[in-house]
Amino acid sequence: MKLKSTAADLDGHLRRNAFADALVVANDLLSTNPRNLEAWVGRARSNMAMAKIFDADNDLDMALKLSPSHPHANWLRGVLDHRLGRIDQAIERLRKLSLAKTPCSIDASFSLAETLYFSHRRDEYKQFIQAGGEWTKDPRAEFFMVRARAREDPLGTIDDLLRIMRQDTDGVLKSLAGFDAVILLDKAGRYREAFDVAVYLHANAKGASSFDLEGLLSGVREQHSLMQNRVPWFKPRADVVGGVSIVVGLPRCGSTLFEQMLDSHSKVSGIGEYDGVRRLGNGFVSSGISMQGIGMMPRELAQNLQRDYLNGATRFKRKGAEWTFDKTLRAWRLLPVIAAALPGAVCFHVARDPRDMAISTFLAYINPTSDGWTANIDSIRRVIEAERSLLPDALDTLEIPNEQIVYENLVADPAGHARRSLARLGLDMEPDVVQPERNTRAVFTLSHEQVKRSINTASIGRWKNYEFAFDDSWRALAATHDARRV
Repeated sequence: MKLKSTAADLDGHLRRNAFADALVVANDLLSTNPRNLEAWVGRARSNMAMAKIFDADNDLDMALKLSPSHPHANWLRGVLDHRLGRIDQAIERLRKLSLAKTPCSIDASFSLAETLYFSHRRDEYKQFIQAGGEWTKDPRAEFFMVRARAREDPLGTIDDLLRIMRQDTDGVLKSLAGFDAVILLDKAGRYREAFDVAVYLHANAKGASSFDLEGLLSGVREQHSLMQNRVPWFKPRADVVGGVSIVVGLPRCGSTLFEQMLDSHSKVSGIGEYDGVRRLGNGFVSSGISMQGIGMMPRELAQNLQRDYLNGATRFKRKGAEWTFDKTLRAWRLLPVIAAALPGAVCFHVARDPRDMAISTFLAYINPTSDGWTANIDSIRRVIEAERSLLPDALDTLEIPNEQIVYENLVADPAGHARRSLARLGLDMEPDVVQPERNTRAVFTLSHEQVKRSINTASIGRWKNYEFAFDDSWRALAATHDARRV
């Protein structure tokens, strides 16, 4: 006989970061009492940890409806609002909570500091650090204090960040400090040191060693097998959708700049790295249908998958916009599913010099569990090769409306590429599109700093500073990309 779930079970799973188990318990508790506040909060925390943003957003709405002043729910709402680009709301909520005397006040203070930093409100960030408070007694505070000195004392900041990295401390904080140091070392021209620190961080990251690279690549091979005859192989399994656009590409391909450009248009709303495509894929896999059998996907299933995607995309769309722009980094692995369940969605394939992508990826903090392939240069090359082997041909074979964006060409002629991309959406050009640095929507990605500058060519050819990391195995990839550049 199954034992009844308890609040203690939920708390235990959350303390151990066993979020999948916590989600099961939370759902069990809610099935018997839909007004169980702690279950909604626990469910929200679990969904956020597993990047199920749409579900977490719903969970927090329910929790705050039951208790508008609940500290934990308000803290999580502030964190999620930051991730969704609702920066003013996030800062207002987190600032109030950081000043209150609740069990969440210290965590809210750190979340406020992170939000101010990522939204480039650096003067406010520095003022917040200087104001001090109870949060400064927490061991995590040193990192945020050191971070505040980066502009005035970059060399001293590097030393302090490396010291924090080497301490036996929280794994995430260790990585944040280390990769902040990598950024500053790179800016100082200390390229070999930056690379070596990144090697150390990847080698000591939890989860990267267990990443199933072959599983990822086998999914690409399934797509190849499905499309090898290059003939129309199925008809869309759901109704045609309108107003949906999705980026297709890998991390560091330039998708954030492109998103910020399109989001600056009055009729296009960026919805960040929305988890809808992942949900689409999970729903397809759980149906038991193989990729080879996707042409026989029941219409009811396809419509349900589509409805689930659109519910979230619509929820996060800016008022007045006609199009959503989904900056997911998973779409390229699920193109047949997108073609089947989201016919009519426009895909933008963004491609950048593979060596620039590789070094930008390797020198950045990316989730080692879900994206463990980023842990070394060789596995990054294999994934880029897999992506380029599919694209852009697969989009045409699947008859997915698409535009090709070569990053180097985009920054050389932003107006021309913007005009062409907007025309694909049936929209006219607007001047703000070529001034993405003025976009007030915050960017919760590794490119948050770069896109707050005017469009420039500074990152093109960055790989040459790390030429020692690339061997002849990169030659074919680079030559293929160079042939596409203007």
